[in-house]
Amino acid sequence: MKLRMVLLIAMLSLGAARMHAQASAIPSAQGEPGAQTPTTDSSKAKSLLDAMVKALGGEAWLNREDWIYYGRTASFYKGQPHEGAPEFEEYYRAKPFAERVILVSHYGVFIATDHKDIAEVWTDAGGTEITFKGTKPLPAKDVEDYERRRRHSLEVIVNEWLKQPGVVLTYGGSDMVERRLAEQIDIMTTNNDAVTLQLDESTHLPLSISFQWRDPLYKDLNTDVQEFDD
Repeated sequence: MKLRMVLLIAMLSLGAARMHAQASAIPSAQGEPGAQTPTTDSSKAKSLLDAMVKALGGEAWLNREDWIYYGRTASFYKGQPHEGAPEFEEYYRAKPFAERVILVSHYGVFIATDHKDIAEVWTDAGGTEITFKGTKPLPAKDVEDYERRRRHSLEVIVNEWLKQPGVVLTYGGSDMVERRLAEQIDIMTTNNDAVTLQLDESTHLPLSISFQWRDPLYKDLNTDVQEFDD
């Protein structure tokens, strides 16, 4: 019985060796030349971040003093935004930091027109809301959420995180973001704050930023993800 077991093991080993030899004779089994594999090479991550900044506009993007975003805000159901998504305008100033968000509503008795009735102003001192009733501070939870997102924004990562001593850059290999091939970079500071960037493999433009934070009430980890497209 023992001899038969030894022979069986020997046959299986020989069969595996033959299968390996046959597979190695197939070109696709060897891996494509130049194929990228995940690595922790920080120089690779650094070169990709440099390419990202260049794709965003280089020095003009790094040294911009103010900029404006236009868009719409909405909740989504089955991949589609709800009707009546209101417009917004965001005005930014780099130094000293300030952001003004204006909600644009569209209404009228006879002819609907645009109205800019509500604005939120954010500075390093916090956030305030401005309406026809006057100015009032925004709720503490809203301020906390906003400041958390800003601390992990692309502008802060590039202009502050990457300049800190001891920051760790890690190249995480290839991944998919919304059916687009991306390259992953993980960035961690000395106080263990971390973000993950996903860059378009062909254009090097950012596809997503994600980070985790611990919920103060439930003590579990939440993940925030911001995606970019077009």
